[in-house]
Amino acid sequence: MAKEGADMTEETEYMIDKNVKKEIDNVETSGNAKEMRAVILSGFGGLNKLRVTKKAMPEPQDGEVKIRVKTCGLNFLDLMVRQGTIDNPPKPPLVPGFECSGIVESVGENTKGFEIGDRVMAFVNYNAWAEVVCAPVDFVYKMPDEMTFAEAAAFSLNFVAAYMMLFEVANLREGMSVLVHSVGGGVGQAVAQLCSTVPNVTVFGIASCFKHAAIRDSVAHLFDRNVDYIQEVKNFLNLGDWDSGGRVGYPPAERISPEGVDIVLDCLCGENTGKGLSLLKPLGTYILYGASNMVTGETKSFFSFAKSWWQVEKVNPIKLYEENKVIAGFSLLNLLFKQGRCGLVKSVMDKLLCLYEEKKIKPVVDSLWALEEVKEAMQRIHDRGNIGKLILDVEKSPTPLMASDSTETSEAGEEEEEPEGDNDSKERMPFIH
Repeated sequence: MAKEGADMTEETEYMIDKNVKKEIDNVETSGNAKEMRAVILSGFGGLNKLRVTKKAMPEPQDGEVKIRVKTCGLNFLDLMVRQGTIDNPPKPPLVPGFECSGIVESVGENTKGFEIGDRVMAFVNYNAWAEVVCAPVDFVYKMPDEMTFAEAAAFSLNFVAAYMMLFEVANLREGMSVLVHSVGGGVGQAVAQLCSTVPNVTVFGIASCFKHAAIRDSVAHLFDRNVDYIQEVKNFLNLGDWDSGGRVGYPPAERISPEGVDIVLDCLCGENTGKGLSLLKPLGTYILYGASNMVTGETKSFFSFAKSWWQVEKVNPIKLYEENKVIAGFSLLNLLFKQGRCGLVKSVMDKLLCLYEEKKIKPVVDSLWALEEVKEAMQRIHDRGNIGKLILDVEKSPTPLMASDSTETSEAGEEEEEPEGDNDSKERMPFIH
């Protein structure tokens, strides 16, 4: 019986692998159709679920534009998609990615406002990590002449999300204070720049200590995420003074309220939710826009999910009422693709492009990666090593070493360990912008 059970298990695993391969083959094109390169996620799990392959090139439908993609944005949300930790993910195989930039190659019928050759950036509901993307005109925006394709892919999602949280949700005004987590990332840097457009706004940034030197010019008041930053911030607010607790700079005392901060932007969730609420002053707003604490290992972890959920402080509406505090959530992609607020997003994008042309804001690009280097790029963002945005450059040639063996994975989906002492001979980092 044990042998029969083992045989049945092997047969079942073989059938599953065969069915997954069949579905991927269905995604890939026949020899007669136009082809394009794309990153395919064959199933939820580790880095070994990603590969670059050929698939049929899409053609624009009514009201759509066909974009020859130059660059794509890579976000922490893409890691959660790969692991399958988001709600109601589409069934794999699929092409990940939610934003891209490129050149309009053709337009569908009844499509107005765009012409062949226009330089554009776009939001897409998946399918961005490919050489060609088709998107409805409501989600496509013309790029300023001076904006590079890498900047465009770093601009749309990060700056729109940052702007809407600050101005549409929290109503940022002169003299307010903002605390933002992961301030070294793409959204965090966008928040810091947008805050600088409003007089006398004080920004407190939480980031890993090794990033402080690189982002000190954009965020004056930095705290180490690995220490008790809550007590540090409270001491700072109360005393308006400096000690050796990891703070960088301090404002005049009259610009800081000892009661707390006006806005907390949290992309971590878990225990940071309660901490953020405790730092709010009366009429302050806490906004959750991510849950990166749920991602620890390379694959989905029920323990990390449960721990993050358990650590979230249970919100008592009566307590919010008594303390005059506001708690909110924000998901730009849901706002666009599920709630139909593309008109509002377009108005925000228009304002942001004006700020860009006035040279008041500028996307921060961490590094450029070839499509074939997507695993290394994902590892970098997983390790929280980036400062600004990671970009997939469709036209970039992969680093030879990366293309050959640096993305090899084990059957369990974990990266194979390199032989000890071999690290110095391997250059894993591509061009850093």
